[in-house]
Amino acid sequence: MASITVYSTRFCPYCTAAKNLLSAKGAEYNEIAVDSDPQLRLEIAERSGQRTVPQIWINDAHIGGYSELAALETSGALDSLLSP
Repeated sequence: MASITVYSTRFCPYCTAAKNLLSAKGAEYNEIAVDSDPQLRLEIAERSGQRTVPQIWINDAHIGGYSELAALETSGALDSLLSP
């Protein structure tokens, strides 16, 4: 299975949707909560160029947020990214 990292916050509905989609696919992911850590928020901004959550990486590729993850699922491309 692919290495997946999700930067998220507890009360973000898009974060929940992204995690639910990954779980439905049987994918395990490393969640990094950035709720109360300004340094982690800075880290995702530097890594992704975005300040919003979720920010998702599959292996070393930055996928983006929930909208981009859902688009990959709709197009059928997500399964190949999640495969070893």
